[in-house]
Amino acid sequence: MIDKNTKKQVPLRLSARLYNDLANWAETDFRSVNGQIEYLLTECVKQWKKSGKYVSDELDAPPDIDIDSFERS
Repeated sequence: MIDKNTKKQVPLRLSARLYNDLANWAETDFRSVNGQIEYLLTECVKQWKKSGKYVSDELDAPPDIDIDSFERS
């Protein structure tokens, strides 16, 4: 039986740019980088279990913005 409280250590290599982006994001969410990565992976797995997809269908949808409504300078 798998103990839900047991954590596995996984070596992970990230580019410096990705790490810095994750670190900035983690800071805004008041998490450690490790905590942010775990949170993001957990959310992706939940989404995958729910819909069978690992990314939302809306991710690549164009934004619903009426460009003509913006004032031009």
